[in-house]
Amino acid sequence: MDAQASSGERLVSFKSPKRFLSDLDASVTAKVVASAADVALVIDNGVIKDIALGSGDLSKEGYDASWRGKKWIETVTVESRPKIEDLLKVTPSATPHWRHVNHPSSAGLDVPIKYTAVPTGDKNRIVALGRDLRSMAALQQRLVEAHQGLERDYDRLREAEARYRLLFQSVSEAVLVVDSRTFKIEEANPAAAGYFGKTADLLADDRLSDHFLKKSQPHIEAAVADALSSGSVTSECVKIKGGGGCRLSISPFRFRNAVRLIVRIMPEGDVASQGSPHQDVMGVLLNIPDGMVVASEDLRILTANTAFSDMARLSGRMQVVGRRLSDFVGRSSTDMNVLVSNIKSHGSVRNFSTILKDQFGVEERVEISAVAAPSEAGDVYGFSIRNVARRLTANPRISEQLPSSVDQLTGLVGKVALKDIVRESTDLIEKLCIEAALEITEDNRASAAEMLGLSRQGLYSKLKRFGFDD
Repeated sequence: MDAQASSGERLVSFKSPKRFLSDLDASVTAKVVASAADVALVIDNGVIKDIALGSGDLSKEGYDASWRGKKWIETVTVESRPKIEDLLKVTPSATPHWRHVNHPSSAGLDVPIKYTAVPTGDKNRIVALGRDLRSMAALQQRLVEAHQGLERDYDRLREAEARYRLLFQSVSEAVLVVDSRTFKIEEANPAAAGYFGKTADLLADDRLSDHFLKKSQPHIEAAVADALSSGSVTSECVKIKGGGGCRLSISPFRFRNAVRLIVRIMPEGDVASQGSPHQDVMGVLLNIPDGMVVASEDLRILTANTAFSDMARLSGRMQVVGRRLSDFVGRSSTDMNVLVSNIKSHGSVRNFSTILKDQFGVEERVEISAVAAPSEAGDVYGFSIRNVARRLTANPRISEQLPSSVDQLTGLVGKVALKDIVRESTDLIEKLCIEAALEITEDNRASAAEMLGLSRQGLYSKLKRFGFDD
């Protein structure tokens, strides 16, 4: 607003001023000037000789006859003085331009005025015309305050949304948000994803009725109709595909001219009998000190107990739901491939040695026992994960060989060149690593080569070199 205000304005001057305005006397001219501007100043050699006010409000701010005889530059604030100097340099041939200056006020707030200077016949005399910008400044201030109010409201909305998201994701009860017209699932929390054996992303956009038996769908539709007409409703017992029965607690809410449904899924056992044996077993599994994980066929975690979330250094067990088990378990993809291959071949695996990585990348040695549980939706895998970092010692065969080999190597110091000792120790380390990889993969040489970062041909060459070829 400060820059030369005329830069975006196109001036249109009178075409024949001498023809129509030449007969105006000084009094008429003075009235025209005073009426056209909120404040008009007659300046001679930088000194205010006369003043006219078009607004009575300005006299309350100290704009009065006391300005006569003062230098114009002394009536403005310090930062505005260069602009007054610029206005005083106006020439008859120059295009008029506007400058925003501030006058100090007795009320404490500066008074903003936009001035332009018009030279008269006397080369040292100009007429300064000013427009009062206080109304515009007040409007800008209200705009700033409104913008700040919107920002505060937006921050409160974001905070409320964050609390909703945290509650929605962490609640142990299965909850869905469903479109009342199409029955499409718009949102699902991790508990609901685990209940239906899908990730939340895959569950979204499914129809609610698609996950229930056909004979249960009329009950669901009736419950939705009752909820829309009378508020919260609990349905009759309905059956999910490939699972047991449950009841649906349905509550409607309106958002953006559309009605959504909050659907809480209450398993039949939870409604029928609190403290049932099934619940007792689930309570034990959730609180057992070993990590317990149930994963889908593609190894996405459907549910996990508190011990596993502690091992992964996560604040809650729901934070692991939907993630791949390989994000936490295995030295490489080979570990999980070997583990799943053995589960599919034998139905279960005991004491599979591998590592577990927490969310910070810290690794600990663990043993895994796993079992497959077939279902209509595909195999579901259960994993028991035990931390054995403090219990496990080195591999017996390695511990038997390593001390004698080290003794042999250190005994060569002074008798054999260092490069020969290094070559001998390198051979020993290679042999021990190959032996460990073969044990982990149960003599699967292709997997062992991938684990060691070798080509198959390279591994076969080393096996022959170290006598493992048989």
